[in-house]
Amino acid sequence: MKKPKITNRFCPTCKKKSEHKVKLVSTGKKKSSLTRGSIPRAKKRGGVPGMGNKGRYGSKPPIKKWKRITKNTKKHAFVYTCQVCKKSHQSKKGIRASKMLLE
Repeated sequence: MKKPKITNRFCPTCKKKSEHKVKLVSTGKKKSSLTRGSIPRAKKRGGVPGMGNKGRYGSKPPIKKWKRITKNTKKHAFVYTCQVCKKSHQSKKGIRASKMLLE
């Protein structure tokens, strides 16, 4: 999907419509393996029993291929910078597309 580099939008700081520069930002970083409630974190803390059945911390069944990769597109987030007051704001909703180009 192609999107123009400069658009005419409403600026919440100026409270009027003005030209905005569009910048594509990354949608965040990957989750760490030591997040709260994760099995590796519980194992490091020693919350896993030593002998017998490991319960929910035991070996998991193999995950099917489609379950691992379900979404084939990602949401693209944009930051709009006002050309008048130089303040930037982000759009509330990201656009879901496989490829995003700014032209």
